[in-house]
Amino acid sequence: MKPEFWLERWQNNEIGFHQTGINAHLRDYWTHLQVPPGALVFVPLCGRTHDMIWLREQGYRVLGVELSPIAVRDFCAENRLPVQVKTQPPFDRWEADGLTLLRGDLFELSAGDLADVAAVYDRASLIAFPPEMRQRYVRKLASMLPPSVETLLVVMDYPQEQMSGPPFSVSEREVRALYEPEHRVERLHARDALDENPRFRMRGLTQLIEMVFHIRPGVAGGTG
Repeated sequence: MKPEFWLERWQNNEIGFHQTGINAHLRDYWTHLQVPPGALVFVPLCGRTHDMIWLREQGYRVLGVELSPIAVRDFCAENRLPVQVKTQPPFDRWEADGLTLLRGDLFELSAGDLADVAAVYDRASLIAFPPEMRQRYVRKLASMLPPSVETLLVVMDYPQEQMSGPPFSVSEREVRALYEPEHRVERLHARDALDENPRFRMRGLTQLIEMVFHIRPGVAGGTG
């Protein structure tokens, strides 16, 4: 998908993917990663998610990357953040009290940008990419992140023919194919959440399985 697609979605306020509250899976499963306080957490394709504020309140530093200037601006305004903005091509760097947002294209990140990252929280990134881009995304992060980084990954699995993405359907089989054998993949949660997401039922879905995975370095073979 081209960057223009996402820029247009934000420009037209077509952001049904944005959650107004804190993601319940983040609250329930973040401690599985055992990230030390003060560590840096990376949130790819962060939009203006309040999950970043929750992570900051738990004592972590947060690094997000987001293409849309509208999303970055609105996030800072909604949370009344006293930001300092610096232009460091290819990104604009927005900083405020332990929060850093890089406004630009995720695929232009370098290893230096992510050198201090201790963990990744991916609720909206993998499912934002169509199938042909997911392997590129996973390989890009793997090439830049420190080898010890763990990830909390949230995806949804539904009959793709019933609804065009994004968000796209990503099965457990695909998650394992993308991350194993270089990583251990443990499924922490799987549940049909269609009743809690009526907008997806209105779009024609008959099933919506939300899944949460803990992905960590090591030999494949995690339970799930």
